Parts: sequence; structure tokens; C-alpha cells
Amino acid sequence: MASSDIVVSPVVGKADLKAFIDLPKRLFAGHKGYTPHLNVERQEAFSPTKNPLFKHVEVQFFLARRSGRVVGRITAQIDGAYLQRYADSTGHFGCLVAEDDPAIFTALFAAAESWLRGKGMKRVTGPFSLSVNEEVGLLVWGFDSRPMLLVPYDPPYAGPRVEGCGYAKIKDLFSYDYDVQNAPETIGAKLMARAGMAGRVKVRTANMKMFDAEVRTVVNIFNDAWSDNWGFVPFTQAEIDHASKAFGPVIVPDLCVFVEVDDEAVAFIVALTNINEAIEKFNGRLGPMNLVKLLWRLKIAGVDSTRVPLMGVRRKYRNHPLMGAGLAMMAIDTLRQNGKRLGKTSAELGWILEDNKATNNIIRTVGGVHYKTHRVYEKALA
Repeated sequence: MASSDIVVSPVVGKADLKAFIDLPKRLFAGHKGYTPHLNVERQEAFSPTKNPLFKHVEVQFFLARRSGRVVGRITAQIDGAYLQRYADSTGHFGCLVAEDDPAIFTALFAAAESWLRGKGMKRVTGPFSLSVNEEVGLLVWGFDSRPMLLVPYDPPYAGPRVEGCGYAKIKDLFSYDYDVQNAPETIGAKLMARAGMAGRVKVRTANMKMFDAEVRTVVNIFNDAWSDNWGFVPFTQAEIDHASKAFGPVIVPDLCVFVEVDDEAVAFIVALTNINEAIEKFNGRLGPMNLVKLLWRLKIAGVDSTRVPLMGVRRKYRNHPLMGAGLAMMAIDTLRQNGKRLGKTSAELGWILEDNKATNNIIRTVGGVHYKTHRVYEKALA
């Protein structure tokens, strides 16, 4: 597909995939809020044979070129699990990166939308790179915030360019900065006592000797707690197994917290080591020397920042006037105490839907400061 002197074509072969992966490193070099993904991680994420997401998501990768030079990229995808759940003929776009030129954005979206129409889709939302359970949203505020694991970076011009292609906001997603060293103790224990639950509640951290069982517990609570959340698509078992293996190096047992009621795990919070802090100078390369540096930073020198990508309270407790907040706060308290002991200085809590008032209020109450916003867009496909 061509727009003036811009040609958009599907990614074919290793050279195209390398160009797809390398483009943001060239365009965003020196941007304060950006750290490149590791090349090996992106290659696996985009591989149909290695990423189990492709078992239910059909993806088409596109590159835009001007005079043979790569100037933009985008994906178009159809998530079978999403369509099975919502049946609304909606496809998605993701991995959007382009030079600051309206013509490039127009050509990229024209290609993605044409592909989706050809698959019978009547609406497109995004960005999802490549699903709602991976990297979500376009950064529209907080451009100079620290780079964070699994959180997309976009330059300030990207939002206006997307909107110029006919896309409108559907949801904003908030992320919060949490001062691990100085955040106050919460009132979680007091709320549980007022609910008459003090003697029935206990808090524990992950038992790595039962790693597979602990992962299943996290996902079981998550799939229950988030099941009525906007855009929710449950994790498959294959995705769970893949993620637990991939994130093994950044999992810290003391930062995986469960709250139990009558010995049943009903709430959890998980903080992952922010690997972006450790790889910021690698430019995506993980050769032998960088691997040694990475291991040293993760195991010896330490990484100061963490990210909380997963948190949940079972639905049967979540809407209780005291217990929902109490259980979440007790989990956060233990996370804060353990993080402080381990020398962590900060955590990013997010993303949280802008209209999820209960969770936003809890996070603000415990000391979280809104410092980053990502936006999800939609457009009807005529």
C-alpha cells in the first residue's frame, strides 16, 4: 500500500523483522523516558513458534518505507479469545512507531485497517502490543518518567498523529509512582478488624518451592478479580507457563504477597524488578559482557525500582465496604515493608483504568502519585 512516496508492506523474513525491532531504537535514542527492549526478548515476543499468544491471536506486521528507508511500523491483529468473549467484530492495532510525519501515520493505519476489514472487522482499538495482557496504551502524559518494564514509551507527537487519523479516546490508563522508602503505613489492618476479620486474615509471601502452584494461585485470583474489567481477556495456561519462565529472573519472592482469609488466598500483589533500569545502556544487545552486567545488577548491585503489573482481590470480597480496601492495603503494606528492607526506593503501580474509582482511591490513599497516562483509542471501520 502506498501513500505519496511512502510504501507500506508486510514484514517478510528476518531482515524485515530486525528492521521492525530496531526502528524505535533509532527514533527514540536519547529520549529520557525510553529504554530499548532486549532484541532477544522482542524476537521471542514476535515469534509464532515461541509466544503462545499466537495460538489465539492472528497478527500482521507492517513496515513503512520512504525511498527504501524504514520510517514507521504497525501491527494489525485479531484476538480470537477477545472475539469469543465480546463478539463485537473488533480488531486491534499495536507496536506503533513512526517518524513525526502525518503521511506516515496515515499510510500505516490505512494498511492495518485494510487488513482488518479484509478479516471482517468493523471496529479497531489499540494500541495493544500485542494483547491487553502485554503492553497497552499510547503514552500521552509523563513522557520523561523513568522507563519501566512492560510499559510502552511514545513521544509527545504520537497522540496527536493518531487522533489525526480519526481515532478517538476510549479509555485512559493511569500509572502511579509509589515511594517505597517513605510511604506511610496503611489502615488495612484496622479496616479488617472493623469488619470482624482480624483473626481470620494472614499475609504471606511466595513459596518458590511451590512456584507452579503459586503462579496458578495468582492467575486464578487475577482472572476472577479482573473478569468484569473493561477489555479483560483471561490468560491461557500456555501464556501463564510462558510468562512465569520469562519473568523468572525479575521475580523476587518477598515482593509476591498473598493475603489469605481462612487459609484461602483471596488477594495478591506482585512487584517485578524493573529490568529496564539494568539494561538502559545495552541498546537492546545481550552479548556475553552485557549478560554478565545484567546478572551482576540483578543479583549483586541491585535494582532500585520495581513495577506492580498485577494486583487483585477476589470479587466476593472486593465490593465489601471495608474488606475490599482492607485486603488490598494489607498486601501493599507487606510489599512496602519487604521492599524497604530490600533497599527498593520506588514502585510503579499500574495500569489502572481511569474510571476504576475504588482502586484509584486505594492507591492514592496509600501514597501513590499519578505520574503517567496511557490512552487506548478506537475507530469504526467503514
